[in-house]
Amino acid sequence: MSRWEELTGGTSGEDYAARFAALADSGRDMHGEARLCATLVPTGARVLDAGCGTGRVMIRLAELGYDCVGLDLDASMLAVARRQAPQLSWMQADLATFDPAELPGGADFDLVVAAGNIFPLLAVGTEAAVIKHLAAALRPGGLLVAGFGLDAAHLPVPPAITLPEYDAHCAASGLALVNRFATWDAAPYEGGGYAVSVHRVQSRG
Repeated sequence: MSRWEELTGGTSGEDYAARFAALADSGRDMHGEARLCATLVPTGARVLDAGCGTGRVMIRLAELGYDCVGLDLDASMLAVARRQAPQLSWMQADLATFDPAELPGGADFDLVVAAGNIFPLLAVGTEAAVIKHLAAALRPGGLLVAGFGLDAAHLPVPPAITLPEYDAHCAASGLALVNRFATWDAAPYEGGGYAVSVHRVQSRG
């Protein structure tokens, strides 16, 4: 069982969507992740939203002209995503075991985005497998961008993965670090409890 399932019971889709809707109604900018992705790959690029949840990031990327597929294990989150954007491709699957070749369009994505603390909320011990599968979904030269908390102040669960551990898993899957930010608005990373990392496919390790 993933830490997300332990935390939510897999039934929090409506509550999660309502919380973000309230933030948007309050004037909060909800599109930092999509905006950063749009600086990394050109309009029309293929994007896999790994751990897409209720679809907030992917729906915005689709509005900007990207060819998107969303992948999540939580049926309650996907139900919201499908209701909000039934025309988009949403798939229920475990990030640690899915077959990239079975994704719509095959394993040829320009960008994989993992927002929303995906890695700290995985099942314990599956981090390397998840990165391996996400790397396999990318075309040569494709990018994996992931943002997640590193300390208790930025996470709903105890910290589970460090940046050196994450980088080592990426390297083992043929991904090299090309940039790291402190926020999805691309503020420079100088240490701290949250990081957004961009890795590029270098080889098929």
